[in-house]
Amino acid sequence: MEMDWASGILSIDSFFSVTLGIIVLFVGRRLNHMFTPLREFSIPEPVTGGILFSVLIALVFIATGVEVEFNLMARDVLLVYFFTTIGINASFKDLLKGGVPLIILLAITIGYVIVQNLTGISVAALFGLDTPVGMLGGSVSLIGGHGTAIAWAPRISEGFGVTNAMEIGIACATFGLILASLMGGPIAKFLINRYDLKPDHKEELDVGVSEEAEEGKITGFDFLDAILAIHICMILGFIINESIEDIVQLPLFVTCLFAGILITNLIPDSYPRISGTKWPSRKPAVALIADISLGTFLAMSLMSMQLWTLVDLAGPIFAILGAQFVVAVLVNLFIVFPAMGRGYDAAVVCSGFGGISLGSTPTAMANMSAVSQRYGNSHLAFIIVPLVCAFFIDLVNALVIPYFLNNF
Repeated sequence: MEMDWASGILSIDSFFSVTLGIIVLFVGRRLNHMFTPLREFSIPEPVTGGILFSVLIALVFIATGVEVEFNLMARDVLLVYFFTTIGINASFKDLLKGGVPLIILLAITIGYVIVQNLTGISVAALFGLDTPVGMLGGSVSLIGGHGTAIAWAPRISEGFGVTNAMEIGIACATFGLILASLMGGPIAKFLINRYDLKPDHKEELDVGVSEEAEEGKITGFDFLDAILAIHICMILGFIINESIEDIVQLPLFVTCLFAGILITNLIPDSYPRISGTKWPSRKPAVALIADISLGTFLAMSLMSMQLWTLVDLAGPIFAILGAQFVVAVLVNLFIVFPAMGRGYDAAVVCSGFGGISLGSTPTAMANMSAVSQRYGNSHLAFIIVPLVCAFFIDLVNALVIPYFLNNF
């Protein structure tokens, strides 16, 4: 932890950032236990704590002028851990089962990307703002998230004269993340209660361990065995990532996810391992690590939001995001849910689509995790949603963004 008095910046290193992220996660858990509506609407615990801390940090800045900056390197590693566990838990049987729903959800999401951009451009035009600003309030920052916004902002700034493109993009991505975190759980609750939906059969959780699980079920060696499997997949994922970077550039967590799928499905269970155990696919230890990684990642992401940078852009941004929120809810209820079969799996997918539509892949997964831990798991949702939003949609968005910028 280091304070630069000249610039008024308090820099928090990686170790303390992770530590604070864990504290934020526990605070969110306590608040969710204290306030029934947070549990009833399946608001993820890291969202509850993360938003609270980001507001407190913003108040510190307003009162003292001290800007808090976090080193988030460890957060990005946690993201890779999480998606590797999703790959380890995937089976070709599930992928085949998810084939048609995967194609349907991908088609809906591609159409939604176009609608999202048209919505952003239309609302921006009401404020006399040009197409690039509307795009920053569209798939550049919402479907794309912070990463895409940061990548495209300099190009939009230089090519279209939007000097504050970075600020607009980050602002939209930030508030979109909050809305996405708050949307998924209530939508799932509404659908589950209205149509009296229940899982077809009980499934082990993909993320997290049931609070009703027997104590002592996970041993230290179970945990280390899961860590070893995750690291093996991450090494292969890194090799794949390096091998294809001249052809296509993908985030490391995507190739690690696919590495987990490949190893889980191509290497027989009987293959000898140094641990003397079978490959830990869908074991409680893997689900526990997934829960820890995702929760801490999201807590660190939300607590580090610099809310004070968004005040000057509030008017147009809130108008654009308000319209985007309404469109996202309508698409979820009247297109995604019916198209996915109107069953329990469809409701969980809708909670994930709430995260995709305005937030990010981790937000989608956190929404589904919160719903699954309350109502029951859906392996199908945990297979098709990350494949759509962690891989396919980034490729689609990379084509759609330049088309809209150059033709509208």
